[in-house]
Amino acid sequence: MAASGTAAAGLAAVGLFAVTVVSCGAGGTGTRDEGPAAVAVKVSPRPQTAASSSAAAPAPADRVDPVELLKNDPKVSAAVKADLKPCVKNIYPVDASYGKVTGNTADDIVVNVLTCGDAIGIGSYVFREDNGHYKNVFVAEEPAVYAEIDRGDLVVTRPEYRKGDPVAFPSGEVVVTYRWAGHRFSEHDRVENSYSKAVGNGDGTGEEPSSAPRVQEEDDREDARRKAEGSPGGTPADSSNGSTAVAPGNAPTAGPATRD
Repeated sequence: MAASGTAAAGLAAVGLFAVTVVSCGAGGTGTRDEGPAAVAVKVSPRPQTAASSSAAAPAPADRVDPVELLKNDPKVSAAVKADLKPCVKNIYPVDASYGKVTGNTADDIVVNVLTCGDAIGIGSYVFREDNGHYKNVFVAEEPAVYAEIDRGDLVVTRPEYRKGDPVAFPSGEVVVTYRWAGHRFSEHDRVENSYSKAVGNGDGTGEEPSSAPRVQEEDDREDARRKAEGSPGGTPADSSNGSTAVAPGNAPTAGPATRD
């Protein structure tokens, strides 16, 4: 009977100790807390933020050699191809712009061919990507033509020459804005600029008029001023020998001239 009571008391003590340990583990806040709250935490895999962002970002546009496009394109005239030569070593007079002008997912390429000497345009072209190849969808070949991408539009500037105009001084220019319409470009806007012939000699050569008349007029005024101050002949008094110019009325009286 006494043994049974002792055993029961021992079991009760063990049970109380177990409850105490569990309670302390559940409510502890130490760094070694291993209670049920820690078990309930679900460890998620590390997010692949950088990889996802790089995968979603569009790939950079391929930089195609515009010179090869021009040489291999049948729409480029033989005259332009003949002038398509390096200016210095392997540097060609070609400007290339990459952007969206045809609504394509891939970038279009706007190419301008220039002269080596004075960088005047001789041809403008637009190449559009189609199934891995670039197709020429716009051609403009004339002196001083130049094409650009402007907010999704194709803007082409052409000079306007009249009889007697030198290449460097046209009478005006025409700026045409094109937009892609289905399978080709259509004209959207046109601006015509007319240049004044009053610049220079008015003949479009850009030469300034002679400044001789203005200089002569200034010399005449200077002579008149000096004559009024008493300097004969309109020439300034020579002060290189230390003499001082004397105002009219205060000059010393010269003696009579001696005749030999």
